[in-house]
Amino acid sequence: MNEFKQPDSAALTHLDAEGRANMVDVSEKNPTNREAKAQAWVRMRPATLKLIQQNGHPKGDVFAVARIAGIMAAKKTHELIPLCHPLMLSAIHIEVKAVEPDSVRIVSTCRLNGRTGVELEALTAASVAALTIYDMCKAVDRGMIIDRIQLLRKQGGRSGNFEAGDVQ
Repeated sequence: MNEFKQPDSAALTHLDAEGRANMVDVSEKNPTNREAKAQAWVRMRPATLKLIQQNGHPKGDVFAVARIAGIMAAKKTHELIPLCHPLMLSAIHIEVKAVEPDSVRIVSTCRLNGRTGVELEALTAASVAALTIYDMCKAVDRGMIIDRIQLLRKQGGRSGNFEAGDVQ
């Protein structure tokens, strides 16, 4: 179901004709509805996951803090990724779910009506939510692994739609 279309040229869009970093000019693009969904996983000891699920963590509700961190990160993506445009996001949703016996799956969805996509915002939200879980739980489990950070879906814009397929 990959409907993603490559740009007309094989050139990287963030480089100018001389190969220098360049912020893409989107002023001529028409605003369209755009949405991106991304994920990240945090693997940990089963005992760490149980501690989170039982709200027994001394720092508080780990999932609630991770959701807030993800939302804040999506709004600040342009401050973290040098060539990203500042965007007026219309919606940010962060789902944090325990997956027995030893994992947490984070799925972020970002939406807007604008001239450029929201893939980086969704990826940043999922990544920072995962990092927040690590930060909150590192005192009990420094061996946690953050992995499988990826774009799951993108809709809207000139390049069309993209779907990663059956990804868990």
